[in-house]
Amino acid sequence: MNQIDIESTDLNLLKVFEAIYDEGGAGRAALRLGVTQSAVSASLARLRSVYADPLFVRTGRGLAPSLRARELRPIIGEALDKCRQSLSLARPGAAGFAGRSLTLGLSDDFEIALGREAIAALAETAPGLRLIFRQTHSRLAADMLMAREVDLVIASGGLTAPALRRVTVGQGGYACLVDPASLAPGAQALSLDEFIRRPHVLVSSGGFIGAVDEVLHGHGLTRRVLAATTHFSALAFLLRGGDALATLPTHAARGLAAVAGLRLLPCPVAMPGYAIEMGWRADALRDEAVAVARRGLLVLLQGYDWSGAEAPVAGGRR
Repeated sequence: MNQIDIESTDLNLLKVFEAIYDEGGAGRAALRLGVTQSAVSASLARLRSVYADPLFVRTGRGLAPSLRARELRPIIGEALDKCRQSLSLARPGAAGFAGRSLTLGLSDDFEIALGREAIAALAETAPGLRLIFRQTHSRLAADMLMAREVDLVIASGGLTAPALRRVTVGQGGYACLVDPASLAPGAQALSLDEFIRRPHVLVSSGGFIGAVDEVLHGHGLTRRVLAATTHFSALAFLLRGGDALATLPTHAARGLAAVAGLRLLPCPVAMPGYAIEMGWRADALRDEAVAVARRGLLVLLQGYDWSGAEAPVAGGRR
């Protein structure tokens, strides 16, 4: 097997690999890179020859990475990050980050509460930087950081790997959401009896048992879970027109109440709090784009009211 000489290999091919992997198609990769689709296809053919692997397989939804491509993604990503870091040292304080993207891993409860403000914060502190929200949760966040699938994460725990750094930005709590039409006139709270009586919609990555069930079990109580979903945003549709309720992080409950015409009410069961953290790879801050974005997002996160339950009257796994 002949050894490949780096001096005879066009390193721009690595940028093409990254773009195809992230965008899931040659056409979208071409738009990202500002080149023609035929140029991307030609580069992919050369990449396949270099790595002796198809790398990407066509599916009904675009190009899916092969096992070898999945192995290569963190290695190539790290190499490109090092190049970007070296260039940022050559241009300290350069204005704007045009053409750069930053991937923020978070679950949709955080995206509901903070997404718009995060976009605005980075538009001010890192002009030109494109923000990509990528879904994750506390059991996946660390692995996604280590695999360089995300640059920064906001999560409720799970960021304990030695190669990661994290900072606690707040303490989360819980609230309930219901359709206001299902409440008695003037009702401002749910009794424990009504909380137990109503059917519940659970938000969980899998199964029908959540933190509420564990707390109720400690009091010798149970609830009836009518349905379960993996996305908090679905509650805007699942709760309307019925008497079901959902218990979810207060920050997401406030956001959904404000836009979906749902009523936010205090949870009648004392729920445990949880730490909200931002995490990143230990070496990531050598990239100026990540460092600047982290500073801007920390200001936003540390100034956010995580536990407040105030919301318009109508407007974790829970």
